[in-house]
Amino acid sequence: MQLLALFDLDNTLIDRQAALKWWIKDFGAARGLVPDAELLLWDTLRERAYPADFDRLRGQLGLSSSVDALWGEYVTGMSARARCFPGLPVALGRMRADGWTLGVVTNGAADIQLAKLESAGLAGLFEGVCTSGEVGARKPALQVFQVAAERCGTTLAKGGWMVGDNPETDVEGGRAAGLRTAWVSAGRQWPAGVRSPDLVAETASEAIGCLRGQGVTHSSGEA
Repeated sequence: MQLLALFDLDNTLIDRQAALKWWIKDFGAARGLVPDAELLLWDTLRERAYPADFDRLRGQLGLSSSVDALWGEYVTGMSARARCFPGLPVALGRMRADGWTLGVVTNGAADIQLAKLESAGLAGLFEGVCTSGEVGARKPALQVFQVAAERCGTTLAKGGWMVGDNPETDVEGGRAAGLRTAWVSAGRQWPAGVRSPDLVAETASEAIGCLRGQGVTHSSGEA
């Protein structure tokens, strides 16, 4: 029986923070923005970005471009700068060869998330991708995980794993969806007083290695 593994995108598979810093620097330089303006861009876009954010930024920064043009510039610029973390294509390929079914479940607008996945060279490694913008719900909502599993040709009832960097949206959301969970720590400590994930790994590649190396078998989702 094939095993399901769902992955978060931003800061799990790709380094969104590095791409955003790079984009803001270039965006600010092209428009002659002062450092405080670049800080506003960072504070506004650090966690997530939607066209509505650029509607506000347009007024706050006195930008003459339309919201659609600014959003298009952001999508193009961020996707061009999207880089997956080292070793991931090989690790994911080996996971697929082991018989795993792989999917992506990510918060964000569909155009930017799919563009980043493609530009990072990872799109062909996944059977299904679900973005919150497509379904009108955000992780940790159950619906997002359900759609992701369905697009991978399976259901949450058959169990599997959720791998991600966010304790609330990825770990708590994955657990509530009946999946076992792997937290990508990136050197952080797990929050005190919060139920621990099934697995902690420094990187997504390390998490994949643990799932493969430990001979993880089909899970009912029980911790």
